[in-house]
Amino acid sequence: MELVCPAGNIEKLSYAYSYGADTAYIGLKKFSLRVKADNFYEDEYHRVVELKKRFPGKRLFCALNIAFHNQDIKAFIDNLDYFKQYPIDAFIVQDLGMVEILQKNFPNAHLHLSTQASCMNKEAVKMYGKLGFKRVVLGRETSLKEIREIKDANPDIELECFAHGAMCIAYSGRCLMSAYLTGRSAQSGFCTQSCRWDFDVGFKNPQFTLEDGKKVNLLESVSSLTDSKNPGEPLTQAQAKALAQSGTLVIQENKRPGEYFPVFEGDNFTAVLSSKDLCMIDHLADMKAAGVDAIKIEGRMKSIYYVSMVTRAYRKALDALEGKISAEEAAPFIASLKEVPHRESTTGFYYSRAHADETTVGASDSPYDMAGSVQSEITGEELEKVFKNGEVLEQTRKEELEQMDPRMKAAVEKDLKDHPEKQVRAAKKLSGYRLYLYESLKKTDAGTELELVSPDVLSEKLTGNDYLFVNPKNGTLLDWVNPDHDCAIYTKKEILPGTIIRTKNPDYVEGQVRFTGR
Repeated sequence: MELVCPAGNIEKLSYAYSYGADTAYIGLKKFSLRVKADNFYEDEYHRVVELKKRFPGKRLFCALNIAFHNQDIKAFIDNLDYFKQYPIDAFIVQDLGMVEILQKNFPNAHLHLSTQASCMNKEAVKMYGKLGFKRVVLGRETSLKEIREIKDANPDIELECFAHGAMCIAYSGRCLMSAYLTGRSAQSGFCTQSCRWDFDVGFKNPQFTLEDGKKVNLLESVSSLTDSKNPGEPLTQAQAKALAQSGTLVIQENKRPGEYFPVFEGDNFTAVLSSKDLCMIDHLADMKAAGVDAIKIEGRMKSIYYVSMVTRAYRKALDALEGKISAEEAAPFIASLKEVPHRESTTGFYYSRAHADETTVGASDSPYDMAGSVQSEITGEELEKVFKNGEVLEQTRKEELEQMDPRMKAAVEKDLKDHPEKQVRAAKKLSGYRLYLYESLKKTDAGTELELVSPDVLSEKLTGNDYLFVNPKNGTLLDWVNPDHDCAIYTKKEILPGTIIRTKNPDYVEGQVRFTGR
Protein backbone atom coordinates (compact mmCIF):
# COMPACT_ATOMS: atom_id res chain seq x y z
CA MET A 1 0.00 0.00 0.00
CA GLU A 2 1.10 3.55 -0.75
CA LEU A 3 1.78 5.84 2.21
CA VAL A 4 0.31 9.32 1.64
CA CYS A 5 1.36 11.94 4.20
CA PRO A 6 0.52 15.59 4.92
CA ALA A 7 2.73 18.58 4.15
CA GLY A 8 1.45 21.98 5.27
CA ASN A 9 4.60 23.81 4.12
CA ILE A 10 7.90 23.23 2.33
CA GLU A 11 9.72 22.08 5.49
CA LYS A 12 7.04 19.52 6.30
CA LEU A 13 7.16 18.29 2.70
CA SER A 14 10.88 17.63 3.06
CA TYR A 15 10.41 15.75 6.34
CA ALA A 16 7.48 13.73 5.01
CA TYR A 17 9.66 12.48 2.16
CA SER A 18 12.70 11.93 4.40
CA TYR A 19 10.79 9.96 7.02
CA GLY A 20 9.19 7.51 4.62
CA ALA A 21 6.21 8.92 2.72
CA ASP A 22 5.73 7.53 -0.77
CA THR A 23 3.61 10.57 -1.52
CA ALA A 24 2.90 13.89 0.19
CA TYR A 25 -0.14 16.07 -0.30
CA ILE A 26 -0.06 19.85 -0.18
CA GLY A 27 -2.56 22.68 -0.48
CA LEU A 28 -2.42 25.85 -2.51
CA LYS A 29 -3.45 29.17 -1.00
CA LYS A 30 -7.23 29.78 -1.04
CA PHE A 31 -8.07 26.45 -2.67
CA SER A 32 -7.60 24.06 0.24
CA LEU A 33 -9.91 23.28 3.16
CA ARG A 34 -6.97 23.74 5.55
CA VAL A 35 -6.83 27.49 5.09
CA LYS A 36 -4.93 27.88 8.39
CA ALA A 37 -2.14 25.64 7.15
CA ASP A 38 0.80 27.51 5.66
CA ASN A 39 0.06 25.98 2.26
CA PHE A 40 2.15 26.85 -0.80
CA TYR A 41 2.43 30.09 -2.69
CA GLU A 42 4.72 32.61 -4.42
CA ASP A 43 8.04 31.11 -5.59
CA GLU A 44 8.05 27.98 -3.42
CA TYR A 45 7.56 25.84 -6.51
CA HIS A 46 11.34 26.17 -7.09
CA ARG A 47 12.02 24.40 -3.78
CA VAL A 48 9.33 21.80 -4.47
CA VAL A 49 10.92 20.99 -7.84
CA GLU A 50 14.30 20.57 -6.13
CA LEU A 51 12.79 18.30 -3.49
CA LYS A 52 11.28 16.07 -6.15
CA LYS A 53 14.75 15.79 -7.70
CA ARG A 54 16.28 14.93 -4.30
CA PHE A 55 13.66 12.23 -3.76
CA PRO A 56 13.18 10.51 -7.12
CA GLY A 57 10.10 8.35 -7.25
CA LYS A 58 8.26 10.30 -4.55
CA ARG A 59 4.94 11.75 -5.65
CA LEU A 60 3.17 15.04 -4.95
CA PHE A 61 -0.60 15.45 -4.67
CA CYS A 62 -2.37 18.79 -4.48
CA ALA A 63 -5.59 19.22 -2.46
CA LEU A 64 -8.05 21.49 -4.28
CA ASN A 65 -10.85 20.25 -2.06
CA ILE A 66 -12.94 23.35 -1.42
CA ALA A 67 -16.43 23.71 -2.90
CA PHE A 68 -15.75 26.30 -5.61
CA HIS A 69 -17.88 29.41 -6.08
CA ASN A 70 -17.85 31.13 -9.48
CA GLN A 71 -15.23 33.61 -8.29
CA ASP A 72 -13.06 30.76 -7.01
CA ILE A 73 -13.03 29.07 -10.40
CA LYS A 74 -12.16 32.38 -12.05
CA ALA A 75 -9.31 32.93 -9.57
CA PHE A 76 -7.99 29.44 -10.25
CA ILE A 77 -8.07 29.92 -14.02
CA ASP A 78 -6.37 33.30 -13.64
CA ASN A 79 -3.52 31.56 -11.79
CA LEU A 80 -3.12 28.56 -14.09
CA ASP A 81 0.34 29.54 -15.29
CA TYR A 82 1.53 29.69 -11.68
CA PHE A 83 0.03 26.33 -10.70
CA LYS A 84 1.56 24.64 -13.74
CA GLN A 85 5.03 25.31 -12.30
CA TYR A 86 4.45 22.79 -9.50
CA PRO A 87 5.38 19.16 -10.29
CA ILE A 88 1.92 17.88 -9.32
CA ASP A 89 1.15 14.21 -9.94
CA ALA A 90 -2.52 14.33 -8.93
CA PHE A 91 -5.22 16.77 -7.83
CA ILE A 92 -7.56 15.88 -4.96
CA VAL A 93 -10.95 17.49 -5.67
CA GLN A 94 -14.57 17.22 -4.57
CA ASP A 95 -16.11 19.79 -6.94
CA LEU A 96 -17.13 18.30 -10.30
CA GLY A 97 -16.93 21.76 -11.82
CA MET A 98 -13.16 21.45 -11.72
CA VAL A 99 -12.93 18.16 -13.62
CA GLU A 100 -12.77 19.43 -17.22
CA ILE A 101 -10.64 22.43 -16.21
CA LEU A 102 -8.01 20.18 -14.67
CA GLN A 103 -8.17 17.57 -17.45
CA LYS A 104 -7.63 20.25 -20.08
CA ASN A 105 -4.86 22.18 -18.37
CA PHE A 106 -3.06 19.34 -16.53
CA PRO A 107 -3.34 16.38 -18.91
CA ASN A 108 -0.53 14.45 -17.18
CA ALA A 109 -1.94 14.81 -13.64
CA HIS A 110 -4.39 12.27 -12.26
CA LEU A 111 -7.74 13.16 -10.73
CA HIS A 112 -8.42 11.89 -7.20
CA LEU A 113 -11.80 12.30 -5.57
CA SER A 114 -11.62 13.97 -2.15
CA THR A 115 -13.13 12.35 0.92
CA GLN A 116 -15.25 15.53 1.10
CA ALA A 117 -17.37 14.07 -1.71
CA SER A 118 -18.44 11.32 0.73
CA CYS A 119 -18.15 8.54 -1.83
CA MET A 120 -18.80 5.19 -0.14
CA ASN A 121 -20.54 2.79 -2.49
CA LYS A 122 -19.51 0.79 -5.53
CA GLU A 123 -21.89 2.51 -7.97
CA ALA A 124 -20.62 5.98 -7.05
CA VAL A 125 -17.03 4.83 -7.46
CA LYS A 126 -17.89 3.39 -10.87
CA MET A 127 -19.47 6.70 -11.95
CA TYR A 128 -16.45 8.73 -10.81
CA GLY A 129 -14.25 6.35 -12.76
CA LYS A 130 -16.24 7.11 -15.92
CA LEU A 131 -15.67 10.82 -15.29
CA GLY A 132 -11.93 10.28 -15.36
CA PHE A 133 -11.02 9.82 -11.70
CA LYS A 134 -8.16 7.38 -11.22
CA ARG A 135 -8.50 7.22 -7.42
CA VAL A 136 -11.25 7.72 -4.86
CA VAL A 137 -10.52 8.75 -1.28
CA LEU A 138 -13.46 7.03 0.34
CA GLY A 139 -15.73 8.66 2.89
CA ARG A 140 -14.65 7.86 6.43
CA GLU A 141 -18.00 6.18 7.13
CA THR A 142 -17.03 3.25 4.91
CA SER A 143 -16.42 -0.07 6.66
CA LEU A 144 -13.74 -2.59 5.67
CA LYS A 145 -16.49 -4.93 4.46
CA GLU A 146 -17.88 -2.21 2.18
CA ILE A 147 -14.38 -1.36 0.91
CA ARG A 148 -13.90 -4.98 -0.17
CA GLU A 149 -17.21 -4.90 -2.05
CA ILE A 150 -16.30 -1.59 -3.73
CA LYS A 151 -12.90 -2.89 -4.83
CA ASP A 152 -14.33 -6.13 -6.21
CA ALA A 153 -16.80 -4.12 -8.30
CA ASN A 154 -14.17 -1.56 -9.42
CA PRO A 155 -10.78 -3.33 -9.65
CA ASP A 156 -9.30 -0.62 -11.90
CA ILE A 157 -10.09 2.28 -9.56
CA GLU A 158 -7.55 2.97 -6.82
CA LEU A 159 -8.97 3.30 -3.31
CA GLU A 160 -7.36 5.54 -0.71
CA CYS A 161 -8.47 5.57 2.93
CA PHE A 162 -7.50 7.53 6.02
CA ALA A 163 -5.54 5.47 8.52
CA HIS A 164 -4.45 8.02 11.10
CA GLY A 165 -5.28 11.44 12.46
CA ALA A 166 -7.97 13.70 13.84
CA MET A 167 -11.64 13.18 13.12
CA CYS A 168 -14.70 15.29 13.95
CA ILE A 169 -18.37 14.67 14.54
CA ALA A 170 -19.01 15.72 10.92
CA TYR A 171 -17.05 12.90 9.30
CA SER A 172 -16.14 13.43 5.65
CA GLY A 173 -17.51 16.94 5.89
CA ARG A 174 -21.06 15.72 6.53
CA CYS A 175 -23.01 16.47 9.69
CA LEU A 176 -23.84 13.25 11.53
CA MET A 177 -25.30 14.79 14.66
CA SER A 178 -28.82 13.57 13.89
CA ALA A 179 -27.61 10.06 13.11
CA TYR A 180 -25.37 10.12 16.17
CA LEU A 181 -28.19 10.98 18.59
CA THR A 182 -31.20 9.29 16.99
CA GLY A 183 -30.01 6.87 14.31
CA ARG A 184 -31.82 8.98 11.68
CA SER A 185 -29.31 10.20 9.12
CA ALA A 186 -29.52 13.64 7.56
CA GLN A 187 -27.69 12.25 4.54
CA SER A 188 -30.57 9.84 3.98
CA GLY A 189 -33.24 12.53 4.24
CA PHE A 190 -34.20 11.91 7.87
CA CYS A 191 -32.62 14.86 9.66
CA THR A 192 -34.13 15.50 13.08
CA GLN A 193 -32.44 18.91 13.27
CA SER A 194 -30.81 17.79 16.50
CA CYS A 195 -28.45 20.78 16.37
CA ARG A 196 -31.53 22.90 17.29
CA TRP A 197 -32.50 20.84 20.32
CA ASP A 198 -32.44 22.04 23.88
CA PHE A 199 -29.18 21.03 25.56
CA ASP A 200 -28.35 21.60 29.20
CA VAL A 201 -24.90 21.96 30.68
CA GLY A 202 -24.29 19.78 33.70
CA PHE A 203 -21.62 18.05 35.72
CA LYS A 204 -20.38 14.50 35.94
CA ASN A 205 -20.26 15.02 39.68
CA PRO A 206 -21.64 18.14 41.41
CA GLN A 207 -19.08 17.73 44.19
CA PHE A 208 -15.95 19.44 42.85
CA THR A 209 -12.60 19.87 44.58
CA LEU A 210 -10.79 23.13 43.88
CA GLU A 211 -7.00 23.37 43.51
CA ASP A 212 -6.69 24.61 47.08
CA GLY A 213 -8.45 21.47 48.31
CA LYS A 214 -11.74 23.22 49.07
CA LYS A 215 -14.84 21.18 48.17
CA VAL A 216 -17.81 22.97 46.59
CA ASN A 217 -21.25 21.91 45.43
CA LEU A 218 -21.40 23.05 41.81
CA LEU A 219 -25.20 23.04 41.66
CA GLU A 220 -25.35 25.43 44.61
CA SER A 221 -22.54 27.61 43.23
CA VAL A 222 -24.21 28.00 39.85
CA SER A 223 -27.72 28.61 41.20
CA SER A 224 -26.36 31.27 43.56
CA LEU A 225 -25.53 33.41 40.52
CA THR A 226 -29.26 33.89 39.79
CA ASP A 227 -30.81 33.35 43.23
CA SER A 228 -29.68 35.83 45.88
CA LYS A 229 -31.33 33.75 48.60
CA ASN A 230 -29.30 30.68 47.71
CA PRO A 231 -26.66 29.98 50.36
CA GLY A 232 -24.15 28.67 47.83
CA GLU A 233 -20.94 30.62 47.28
CA PRO A 234 -20.38 31.63 43.63
CA LEU A 235 -17.17 30.49 42.00
CA THR A 236 -14.48 33.04 41.36
CA GLN A 237 -13.28 33.57 37.78
CA ALA A 238 -10.15 31.48 38.46
CA GLN A 239 -12.23 28.70 40.01
CA ALA A 240 -14.67 28.72 37.10
CA LYS A 241 -11.76 28.42 34.67
CA ALA A 242 -10.36 25.47 36.62
CA LEU A 243 -13.79 23.82 36.47
CA ALA A 244 -14.09 24.42 32.70
CA GLN A 245 -10.68 22.82 32.15
CA SER A 246 -11.27 19.88 34.49
CA GLY A 247 -13.29 17.73 32.09
CA THR A 248 -16.18 17.44 34.53
CA LEU A 249 -18.55 19.57 32.39
CA VAL A 250 -21.01 17.69 30.17
CA ILE A 251 -24.02 18.49 27.99
CA GLN A 252 -27.28 16.55 28.05
CA GLU A 253 -30.26 16.80 25.71
CA ASN A 254 -33.10 17.43 28.14
CA LYS A 255 -35.33 14.70 26.70
CA ARG A 256 -32.54 12.15 27.06
CA PRO A 257 -31.54 12.26 30.73
CA GLY A 258 -28.45 10.30 31.61
CA GLU A 259 -26.96 10.48 28.08
CA TYR A 260 -23.94 12.73 28.57
CA PHE A 261 -21.44 14.21 26.14
CA PRO A 262 -18.17 15.81 27.31
CA VAL A 263 -17.44 19.52 27.14
CA PHE A 264 -13.98 20.96 27.57
CA GLU A 265 -13.11 24.64 27.71
CA GLY A 266 -9.57 25.63 26.67
CA ASP A 267 -7.88 29.01 26.41
CA ASN A 268 -8.97 29.55 22.80
CA PHE A 269 -11.58 26.88 22.12
CA THR A 270 -14.48 24.84 23.45
CA ALA A 271 -14.62 21.13 22.57
CA VAL A 272 -18.12 19.61 22.35
CA LEU A 273 -18.79 16.12 20.98
CA SER A 274 -15.05 15.74 20.36
CA SER A 275 -14.22 12.54 18.50
CA LYS A 276 -11.33 10.26 19.30
CA ASP A 277 -8.44 10.19 16.80
CA LEU A 278 -8.26 7.53 14.13
CA CYS A 279 -5.40 5.02 14.45
CA MET A 280 -5.19 1.95 12.23
CA ILE A 281 -1.50 1.15 12.55
CA ASP A 282 -2.26 -2.23 14.13
CA HIS A 283 -4.80 -3.09 11.43
CA LEU A 284 -2.98 -2.39 8.18
CA ALA A 285 -3.19 -6.03 7.10
CA ASP A 286 -6.99 -5.81 7.29
CA MET A 287 -6.96 -2.62 5.22
CA LYS A 288 -4.81 -4.31 2.59
CA ALA A 289 -7.05 -7.37 2.55
CA ALA A 290 -10.06 -5.10 2.05
CA GLY A 291 -8.52 -3.74 -1.16
CA VAL A 292 -7.10 -0.42 0.03
CA ASP A 293 -4.40 0.81 -2.37
CA ALA A 294 -3.17 3.77 -0.34
CA ILE A 295 -3.40 4.79 3.31
CA LYS A 296 -3.54 8.44 4.26
CA ILE A 297 -2.37 10.34 7.32
CA GLU A 298 -4.31 13.46 8.31
CA GLY A 299 -2.46 16.54 9.55
CA ARG A 300 -1.40 19.35 7.22
CA MET A 301 -1.71 21.71 10.18
CA LYS A 302 0.34 19.50 12.49
CA SER A 303 3.99 20.10 13.42
CA ILE A 304 7.13 18.84 11.72
CA TYR A 305 7.62 16.55 14.72
CA TYR A 306 4.15 15.06 14.29
CA VAL A 307 4.51 14.56 10.53
CA SER A 308 7.94 12.97 10.90
CA MET A 309 7.15 10.63 13.78
CA VAL A 310 3.81 9.43 12.44
CA THR A 311 5.17 8.99 8.91
CA ARG A 312 8.12 6.99 10.27
CA ALA A 313 5.86 4.73 12.35
CA TYR A 314 3.57 3.90 9.43
CA ARG A 315 6.55 3.44 7.08
CA LYS A 316 8.01 0.81 9.41
CA ALA A 317 4.62 -0.85 9.88
CA LEU A 318 4.09 -1.08 6.11
CA ASP A 319 7.64 -2.35 5.56
CA ALA A 320 6.97 -5.10 8.11
CA LEU A 321 3.67 -5.94 6.42
CA GLU A 322 5.46 -6.26 3.08
CA GLY A 323 8.28 -8.37 4.56
CA LYS A 324 11.01 -5.76 4.10
CA ILE A 325 11.76 -5.75 7.84
CA SER A 326 10.64 -7.98 10.68
CA ALA A 327 7.74 -7.21 12.98
CA GLU A 328 10.24 -7.04 15.84
CA GLU A 329 12.23 -4.35 14.03
CA ALA A 330 9.09 -2.32 13.36
CA ALA A 331 7.62 -2.64 16.86
CA PRO A 332 9.60 0.11 18.67
CA PHE A 333 8.90 2.60 15.87
CA ILE A 334 5.19 1.79 16.03
CA ALA A 335 5.28 2.20 19.81
CA SER A 336 6.85 5.64 19.37
CA LEU A 337 3.46 6.95 18.19
CA LYS A 338 2.63 7.50 21.86
CA GLU A 339 5.44 10.07 21.94
CA VAL A 340 3.43 12.33 19.62
CA PRO A 341 0.63 14.55 21.02
CA HIS A 342 -2.67 12.82 20.28
CA ARG A 343 -6.14 12.17 21.60
CA GLU A 344 -7.41 8.77 22.59
CA SER A 345 -7.69 6.61 19.49
CA THR A 346 -10.33 4.53 17.76
CA THR A 347 -10.67 2.44 14.59
CA GLY A 348 -13.46 4.70 13.35
CA PHE A 349 -16.09 3.11 11.11
CA TYR A 350 -13.85 0.35 9.80
CA TYR A 351 -15.13 -2.37 12.14
CA SER A 352 -18.16 -0.89 13.89
CA ARG A 353 -20.05 2.38 13.90
CA ALA A 354 -20.02 2.19 17.69
CA HIS A 355 -16.25 2.78 17.63
CA ALA A 356 -16.71 5.96 15.62
CA ASP A 357 -19.33 7.21 18.09
CA GLU A 358 -16.83 7.32 20.95
CA THR A 359 -15.98 10.82 22.15
CA THR A 360 -13.21 12.21 24.30
CA VAL A 361 -11.81 15.45 25.69
CA GLY A 362 -8.40 17.05 25.75
CA ALA A 363 -5.24 15.47 24.40
CA SER A 364 -2.66 13.02 25.61
CA ASP A 365 0.45 15.14 25.91
CA SER A 366 3.81 14.08 24.54
CA PRO A 367 6.78 13.35 26.80
CA TYR A 368 8.89 15.34 24.35
CA ASP A 369 9.10 18.79 22.79
CA MET A 370 10.78 19.31 19.42
CA ALA A 371 13.75 21.59 20.06
CA GLY A 372 14.98 21.89 16.48
CA SER A 373 16.56 20.06 13.58
CA VAL A 374 19.99 19.49 12.07
CA GLN A 375 20.38 21.05 8.63
CA SER A 376 23.84 20.12 7.33
CA GLU A 377 27.47 19.61 8.36
CA ILE A 378 29.87 22.58 8.18
CA THR A 379 33.15 21.43 6.65
CA GLY A 380 36.31 22.57 4.88
CA GLU A 381 37.01 26.27 4.53
CA GLU A 382 33.69 27.20 6.12
CA LEU A 383 34.62 25.22 9.23
CA GLU A 384 38.04 26.88 9.43
CA LYS A 385 36.38 30.27 9.05
CA VAL A 386 34.15 29.61 12.08
CA PHE A 387 37.14 28.99 14.38
CA LYS A 388 39.12 31.88 12.89
CA ASN A 389 36.23 34.30 13.49
CA GLY A 390 36.03 33.16 17.10
CA GLU A 391 39.74 33.71 17.71
CA VAL A 392 39.64 37.19 16.15
CA LEU A 393 36.60 38.26 18.16
CA GLU A 394 38.02 36.93 21.44
CA GLN A 395 41.35 38.70 20.85
CA THR A 396 39.60 41.94 19.86
CA ARG A 397 37.58 41.95 23.09
CA LYS A 398 40.72 41.37 25.17
CA GLU A 399 42.49 44.28 23.46
CA GLU A 400 39.49 46.54 23.99
CA LEU A 401 39.49 45.67 27.70
CA GLU A 402 43.20 46.41 28.06
CA GLN A 403 42.78 49.84 26.46
CA MET A 404 40.03 50.92 28.86
CA ASP A 405 40.41 53.43 31.66
CA PRO A 406 41.45 51.42 34.78
CA ARG A 407 38.25 52.25 36.63
CA MET A 408 36.08 51.27 33.67
CA LYS A 409 38.15 48.14 33.16
CA ALA A 410 37.62 47.14 36.80
CA ALA A 411 33.87 47.68 36.47
CA VAL A 412 33.69 45.62 33.27
CA GLU A 413 35.77 42.81 34.78
CA LYS A 414 33.49 42.71 37.82
CA ASP A 415 30.42 42.59 35.58
CA LEU A 416 31.93 39.72 33.57
CA LYS A 417 32.74 37.87 36.79
CA ASP A 418 29.17 38.32 38.01
CA HIS A 419 27.72 37.48 34.60
CA PRO A 420 30.05 34.95 32.93
CA GLU A 421 27.53 34.45 30.12
CA LYS A 422 28.60 37.88 28.80
CA GLN A 423 32.17 36.73 28.22
CA VAL A 424 33.24 36.08 24.65
CA ARG A 425 34.50 32.51 24.43
CA ALA A 426 35.82 31.29 21.12
CA ALA A 427 35.04 27.74 20.06
CA LYS A 428 38.24 25.66 19.90
CA LYS A 429 39.03 22.80 17.57
CA LEU A 430 38.42 19.48 19.31
CA SER A 431 39.69 16.17 17.99
CA GLY A 432 36.96 14.03 16.43
CA TYR A 433 34.29 16.70 16.71
CA ARG A 434 31.99 17.78 13.86
CA LEU A 435 30.04 21.00 13.46
CA TYR A 436 26.42 20.86 12.27
CA LEU A 437 24.18 23.76 11.31
CA TYR A 438 21.20 23.68 13.66
CA GLU A 439 17.75 25.26 13.31
CA SER A 440 16.43 25.95 16.80
CA LEU A 441 12.66 25.94 17.32
CA LYS A 442 12.59 26.62 21.07
CA LYS A 443 14.83 28.10 23.73
CA THR A 444 17.28 25.43 24.86
CA ASP A 445 20.05 25.85 27.43
CA ALA A 446 23.49 24.41 26.71
CA GLY A 447 23.90 21.27 28.80
CA THR A 448 20.29 20.15 28.34
CA GLU A 449 20.05 16.47 27.49
CA LEU A 450 19.04 16.17 23.84
CA GLU A 451 17.64 13.24 21.88
CA LEU A 452 18.32 12.63 18.21
CA VAL A 453 15.52 11.16 16.10
CA SER A 454 15.94 10.21 12.44
CA PRO A 455 14.17 8.01 9.87
CA ASP A 456 16.02 4.84 10.89
CA VAL A 457 17.25 5.71 14.40
CA LEU A 458 14.58 5.35 17.06
CA SER A 459 16.34 7.81 19.37
CA GLU A 460 19.87 8.52 20.56
CA LYS A 461 20.76 10.56 23.62
CA LEU A 462 23.16 13.48 23.56
CA THR A 463 24.11 14.38 27.12
CA GLY A 464 25.14 17.85 28.17
CA ASN A 465 28.79 16.80 28.02
CA ASP A 466 28.48 15.45 24.48
CA TYR A 467 28.01 18.71 22.64
CA LEU A 468 28.54 22.47 22.53
CA PHE A 469 26.36 25.18 21.02
CA VAL A 470 28.35 27.43 18.66
CA ASN A 471 27.47 30.58 16.77
CA PRO A 472 28.49 29.64 13.19
CA LYS A 473 28.80 33.28 12.17
CA ASN A 474 31.27 34.56 14.80
CA GLY A 475 32.68 31.29 16.16
CA THR A 476 31.74 31.85 19.81
CA LEU A 477 30.24 29.41 22.31
CA LEU A 478 26.58 29.90 23.23
CA ASP A 479 25.02 29.31 26.65
CA TRP A 480 21.57 28.92 25.12
CA VAL A 481 19.84 29.08 21.76
CA ASN A 482 16.43 30.03 20.48
CA PRO A 483 14.78 30.48 17.05
CA ASP A 484 16.37 33.91 16.66
CA HIS A 485 19.95 32.65 17.07
CA ASP A 486 22.43 31.51 14.45
CA CYS A 487 23.41 28.16 15.89
CA ALA A 488 25.43 25.02 15.28
CA ILE A 489 26.00 21.86 17.32
CA TYR A 490 29.61 20.74 17.90
CA THR A 491 29.81 17.05 18.78
CA LYS A 492 31.59 13.75 18.13
CA LYS A 493 28.28 12.17 17.08
CA GLU A 494 27.67 11.65 13.39
CA ILE A 495 24.34 13.32 12.65
CA LEU A 496 22.45 13.04 9.38
CA PRO A 497 20.76 16.11 7.86
CA GLY A 498 17.08 16.15 8.76
CA THR A 499 17.67 14.66 12.21
CA ILE A 500 15.15 15.97 14.74
CA ILE A 501 16.40 17.21 18.10
CA ARG A 502 13.94 16.82 20.94
CA THR A 503 13.98 17.47 24.69
CA LYS A 504 11.97 16.06 27.57
CA ASN A 505 8.72 17.88 28.35
CA PRO A 506 9.12 18.79 32.05
CA ASP A 507 5.35 18.97 32.60
CA TYR A 508 4.59 15.53 31.21
CA VAL A 509 3.21 12.89 33.57
CA GLU A 510 2.92 9.37 32.14
CA GLY A 511 -0.66 8.15 31.94
CA GLN A 512 -2.15 11.55 32.75
CA VAL A 513 -4.46 13.21 30.24
CA ARG A 514 -3.42 16.84 30.10
CA PHE A 515 -5.89 19.28 28.58
CA THR A 516 -3.44 21.15 26.38
CA GLY A 517 -5.90 22.12 23.67
CA ARG A 518 -3.83 20.46 20.95
